[in-house]
Amino acid sequence: MAIDLTAYRHEAEEFLQSLDREYYLHFSGQQDDFEIEPIYDRHGGLFAREAVDGLREAGAAPALVEFAAHGHLGRETKSQSAELARCEAALEVEWDGGRIPFRSAAVVQANEPDPSRRAELERARNALTESELNPLLREVLDRSHALAKELGWPSYTAMCDELSGIDLRALEAQTTAFLEATEDGYEELVEPQLRRQVGLGFGDLRRSDLAAFFRAPALDAGFPPERLAASLTETLAGMGIDVAAQPGVRIDMERRPKKSPRAFCAPVRVPDEVYLVIAPVGGREDFAALFHEAGHTEHYASVDRELPFEDRYLGDNSVTEGFAFLFEHLVSNPGWLGRRLGIEDPAPIVDHARASKLVFLRRYAAKLAYELELHGGGPADGAEEAYARGLSDAVHVDWPRSSWLADVDAFFYAARYLRAWVLETHMRAGLHDRFGPEWFEEREAGDFLLDLWRRGQGADGGEGILEAVGGSELDFRVLRDDLAHRPNLT
Repeated sequence: MAIDLTAYRHEAEEFLQSLDREYYLHFSGQQDDFEIEPIYDRHGGLFAREAVDGLREAGAAPALVEFAAHGHLGRETKSQSAELARCEAALEVEWDGGRIPFRSAAVVQANEPDPSRRAELERARNALTESELNPLLREVLDRSHALAKELGWPSYTAMCDELSGIDLRALEAQTTAFLEATEDGYEELVEPQLRRQVGLGFGDLRRSDLAAFFRAPALDAGFPPERLAASLTETLAGMGIDVAAQPGVRIDMERRPKKSPRAFCAPVRVPDEVYLVIAPVGGREDFAALFHEAGHTEHYASVDRELPFEDRYLGDNSVTEGFAFLFEHLVSNPGWLGRRLGIEDPAPIVDHARASKLVFLRRYAAKLAYELELHGGGPADGAEEAYARGLSDAVHVDWPRSSWLADVDAFFYAARYLRAWVLETHMRAGLHDRFGPEWFEEREAGDFLLDLWRRGQGADGGEGILEAVGGSELDFRVLRDDLAHRPNLT
């Protein structure tokens, strides 16, 4: 099948605009339905087997081939995905003699001070996950594995490895080495923060307590909700970026019962219509989530609109995640905390952030290893045990099996996060060296970031950004070294 690349790009952009708008409206809690099936039906030709083969034969950009292959799997599982979203939005958890939306239960759990009640609420959520969501998730998993083979790859993993350009096994070798290198000092770094935030050590900790640990209620006084939006706009203004003058940026902070508890960025029309969506929980975590998604939002809203479709929307998401982590890290930067929130003693916040980051890094390292096993080509039966064992060993918490499918992001997105954490460490060091420790106050730093953002996520991907900030290679050892050194608090 001969492919007209210009026409393909045009229709692909129309498809993503429609899909991301639907995603925004549903997961922001503004509509119950998740009407993706008609969108796939209107643009089905983009994802036909012939289109995937034609793009490969035409030597199209890898990002376009990846888009077509991923879309092929999405089209063939669209009914299950739509049903999953509808089911999750409609589910309710029995709680305190009433019922609360399934999605809101995570927020309630994060704010619940009683460990026993947190555990009770998680058990109720896990039961619904197993009975209502996992059957649909298993259908999507099995069908996706079969479709990858029908497209000519030996396994789902092989497809993702080739199309992403990421050597997943080489990355796993690095993350496994990171787990080994941080094992001995893990509890020593994390346990004091656990006791400070939730009053529990590893001997008594349950997974249901982790949401409250990340929520960090003891730090609330330093993160007043009335400073949430202003802290972001002031930070960007310090770098010469006026959010109010950015016509493409929409920040959605409204509270809605069915709004997803997970903050997200929806780049509907890049760079002209980009939504930042957050459901405030309270405290430090709101600031971290807002700044993380602001990194995505500023990136997409600043992309050069003359770039090809694939460089504006697609490519190596390690790049946009790297910018998101860069902004998120400001919320634990001692200088930023003093300037934006007037915090005189940043030590408790900095120490909590280091501990939280180590938990996340070890969790995602374990997720990558598990997902490589899950998607490796064999049957998925028994994967629940591998999931629970791997996560339990990494986090030092008895990890329930129920989320063995719900905790899996499509197409090894965990690998993008892991690479992004490394990329962010290099970017932060580069900005510090060029513009000083308070680079976030320098207009020149804003200009430098704008230049990086304009590039989108083109063919050079994370490695191109790495070169621009003076890094050499995406090596996980920089994360280990970064965590080992407590920042200067003066």
